Amino acid sequence: MKLTTVIAMTGMAMALLTAPALAQDVRPDDVKQDRKDIRQDRRDLRGDRRDIRQDRRDIHQDTKDIRGDRRELREDRRELAADRKAGNKDAVKADKEKLKADRVKLKADRKAAKAENKAQKQ
Repeated sequence: MKLTTVIAMTGMAMALLTAPALAQDVRPDDVKQDRKDIRQDRRDLRGDRRDIRQDRRDIHQDTKDIRGDRRELREDRRELAADRKAGNKDAVKADKEKLKADRVKLKADRKAAKAENKAQKQ
């Protein structure tokens, strides 16, 4: 038991004696470079946070665009149904074209939102 205590005490003494020597091995150039690295890392983090905020704004805008396109599709379908009920063939044809254009627009907005979401995850 005494032997293990002596070994432990010797190990602690060695650690205490070598600690100041390790601190003396640190060069001012190393400290200066570490500070530069830390400053650069902070800049990088700030830029990353800015990018994340912009991505969130883009996603929010894309969501609003998609909702608007869906709303337009609902309105176009209502107009189409009303024109069919009234028997107005020219209006039905125009409503079908409008409906088709709104579907294309919705598909493009969904595709853009999906691409941005995928890019953000990477």
